[in-house]
Amino acid sequence: MKILGINSSPRGKNSRTRALVDAVLDGARQRGAETELVDIGALDIRYCLGCQVCYAEGECVQEDDLSDLWEKMMRADGIVIGSPVYINGVTAQLKTVIDRLADAIHCQMLVGKYGCAVTTAGSSGISEVLGYMKLWLNELGAVTVGEVGVAIGRNPAALDAAIIEARNLGQTLADAIQSKRHYADQESAIAERAAFFRQLVKANKEAWSHQYDYWMEKGWM
Repeated sequence: MKILGINSSPRGKNSRTRALVDAVLDGARQRGAETELVDIGALDIRYCLGCQVCYAEGECVQEDDLSDLWEKMMRADGIVIGSPVYINGVTAQLKTVIDRLADAIHCQMLVGKYGCAVTTAGSSGISEVLGYMKLWLNELGAVTVGEVGVAIGRNPAALDAAIIEARNLGQTLADAIQSKRHYADQESAIAERAAFFRQLVKANKEAWSHQYDYWMEKGWM
């Protein structure tokens, strides 16, 4: 069982969001998981060009660190996404990754995987950011097992309690992977989105040949 933690704060080791991601991974290790942490702020990941070449060929025209990150995500059974709240949204670093993975969303490439989300904020925006990160995982086909968010602007000590909560979340994530736990509401919503993408890809099968072939190979078309 492999679980990947993705910290999207640009503050690296000084990131309080990273402390929550680390805690989730620690909890997962207590359940026997093999874990890895990636700080995407340290990677060279460029903006999406909107060229749609990946739809047709399955590969991005840009040669940067996204391909390595994506390989790690594909090898993982579980994914922990962490972002601090920046003006009621995720960081630019994470949004850049999200925009570059539209092909993976169209192809539902994380079906069967599990995830969770963590965030830190000064005060507001926690629910919006957690909801967005979990929705992104759902859009990729993964189900989410929970979240941890903490406002620390006026009470930095609140992080300590959140770390304990995040550690428990990591145990929940690992347990869900091991038991192949079902989340009926999410699975129903994911199936509805998959039906939409199926029709979208079918309608564009000439231009998006890679995606059409992928769906055919999976037996989903």
